[in-house]
Amino acid sequence: MKTVAVTRVGNLRAEDADERGVIGLADFPAQPLGPEDVRIRVAYAGICGSDPHVAEGYFGTEVPIGLGHEISGVVEALGERAHRTGLQVGDRVAGNFLRFCGTCLPCRDGRQQFCEFIQEYNRPGMAETVTWHESQVYRLPREVSLRQGALLEPVSVAVRIADKTRLRVGDRVLVCGGGPIGQLALQVLKLHGATSLTMIEPIADRREMALRGGADHVIDPLVEDQAARVAEITGGKGFDVVVDASGATRAVPGLLDLAAHGATVVYGAMYPADYELPLNLSSYLYLKELTLTGVFVSPYAFPRAVQLLPHLRLDDFTRAVYDLDDAVAAFAEHLSGRHPKVLIRCNDIPDGS
Repeated sequence: MKTVAVTRVGNLRAEDADERGVIGLADFPAQPLGPEDVRIRVAYAGICGSDPHVAEGYFGTEVPIGLGHEISGVVEALGERAHRTGLQVGDRVAGNFLRFCGTCLPCRDGRQQFCEFIQEYNRPGMAETVTWHESQVYRLPREVSLRQGALLEPVSVAVRIADKTRLRVGDRVLVCGGGPIGQLALQVLKLHGATSLTMIEPIADRREMALRGGADHVIDPLVEDQAARVAEITGGKGFDVVVDASGATRAVPGLLDLAAHGATVVYGAMYPADYELPLNLSSYLYLKELTLTGVFVSPYAFPRAVQLLPHLRLDDFTRAVYDLDDAVAAFAEHLSGRHPKVLIRCNDIPDGS
């Protein structure tokens, strides 16, 4: 089965070609259809900001490493017992690339993200088909296209970020980073009652996108004094909720100074494994009583993400599309940063939405 994969581990942006990571097409065996499984003919798979980290060996170095966890498609086959959720062959679906087992202690203790068997169904979706357990699969709303449906997983991350913020209606909110997660989080937080909603983003097109998505203010960190602008926006109080979606080690330390006393700061991106945040405990945790937290995956978020899909502005994320055979070019386009999201069309499936 044709699958997009890391075929050589390394930084995809490395100047030395001998050290550069390589993305290509590999032939993976078809995944078995168990009695509770769903086989999906994949329509679209989104390239995630985490995929370059996978290429660098963040999650292992044995190649080929299959890619793709942001997918949409059509149900092609159902296992004999895969009927609890009412799925039928031909349904338009998306899903969670992780299966939570439901029986280990973390799952039974309300902490699915720490499931002890979380990798069992972590199968690459940037392929012709993917076979997942029925608990991972969600039927798309009628008004959501297959292109938009491929955004279900990143929308679930935005929902999870909103959960972690403990946002109160009317709280002042700052989002740093205008990539897909930052833009989606901004929209979700707007729906959640955020005020003075502000995005920090150096790329002009992404600042404009944030304004279309509901931002009240945008800040260009390359030419503006962040502290002065934040003081102006918040009346000198700082933000009640601060979300980092940039993953940029140059950006994250200064965010603590933009937070109000008692604020919640969510680090909602992936960071270099060896990066350590400088943190003055007396200033930020004792005197300001900040709550610092992070986001790993999206437990309990997918049903609500499905409900939110029709209410979000998603067209900006669905314009750059490459065919499966052009996956190398698709990744080059992703790395260029010219588009907020690049999709790979894995099969040409008519969209009946």
